Amino acid sequence: MTDTHTPQVLGRPTGAFVGASWVALGLGASVYFIGLYSAHMTLAEKGFYLSVFLLGLFAAISVQKAVRDRAEEIPVTGAYLGVAWSMLLVALTVMAVGLWNAELLLSEKGFYGIGFAMSLFAVVAVQKNVRDLAAFRSVHPEPAPKEHTTYPTMG
Repeated sequence: MTDTHTPQVLGRPTGAFVGASWVALGLGASVYFIGLYSAHMTLAEKGFYLSVFLLGLFAAISVQKAVRDRAEEIPVTGAYLGVAWSMLLVALTVMAVGLWNAELLLSEKGFYGIGFAMSLFAVVAVQKNVRDLAAFRSVHPEPAPKEHTTYPTMG
């Protein structure tokens, strides 16, 4: 049985996980943006899909941060957590409704949906890694570089 109030000691995330998270975010966002750039839709439609994408990423990061803060007993208001979850659900819903009603091929709809979903998952993983690395560095600061007290001689 574990005590829920015992602070967890986090290790440093592996380079492979950090790299994979960034690659997944880059790949998901690239797929989404390439599709958006090459799509035959009005500028207003492209703006809609870009805005929903950015709202989703920001909301996913906010949810991750608020949930993690609460787990670490850092005060988070219920209003902030509620707004973060609400905006994530709004972004998911608006994206789904927008793609459902879009005059796009089913393959194009899937392209945007997968790029969006992959980016949401990846941005949460990237945010977790950034926070874990910061926590690790605060406990294990890098040693200061050694100062040289003598100058090299020419010889």
